[in-house]
Amino acid sequence: AAVPFLVDRGGLDASRVAVVGHSLGAHTAAVLLGMRLKDPASDFTTDVDLRDTRIRAGILLAGIGDGNGGKDLSAFANDTCSFMRHSDYSTMAAPALVVAGADDISPHLTTRGADWHADPFRLSPAPKSLATIADAWHCLGGISGFDTKETRDDESPERIAAVQRLTTAYLRKVLCDDSKTWDAAAAAFAEAGLGTVEEK
Repeated sequence: AAVPFLVDRGGLDASRVAVVGHSLGAHTAAVLLGMRLKDPASDFTTDVDLRDTRIRAGILLAGIGDGNGGKDLSAFANDTCSFMRHSDYSTMAAPALVVAGADDISPHLTTRGADWHADPFRLSPAPKSLATIADAWHCLGGISGFDTKETRDDESPERIAAVQRLTTAYLRKVLCDDSKTWDAAAAAFAEAGLGTVEEK
């Protein structure tokens, strides 16, 4: 109810909408940006296209990779998350920043290593950016909050501050046509040895 109020009052620019998600939330964001799935209810024969054209860009934090028809998924993920078997990133044409932890190995979801979380960048068309955070696990230093159980072994104020700076700068680039802020943030991130940034 609040969103129409903001639009009516001029407090929201509907031409500058982005979606951001972490982990399975990043999977949802990817679907809204154009990634297609196969519907498990149709025995994986029907494409699911939920692209929302009102969304101009997105940020996928520690997103979900391609299931490769189930071959790249763990037995647990194949059984409980069958929707992840067929993630077609080739249709995700909207601009997006993919943020992945260099040490984000998720054996409960995939038989691959940390590179699996970079699939949304590698398998989708340009324009895309990939920020790989050095030494980061799935919570990227504390994305779900400090002192939370899942962040316990991955807590790093420095890493989470870097993620904040990069994501903010990326949103300024894609929503405000401010490439200078993004270029400066990406360069500072790399120069500080916090990780790498790739573009396509």
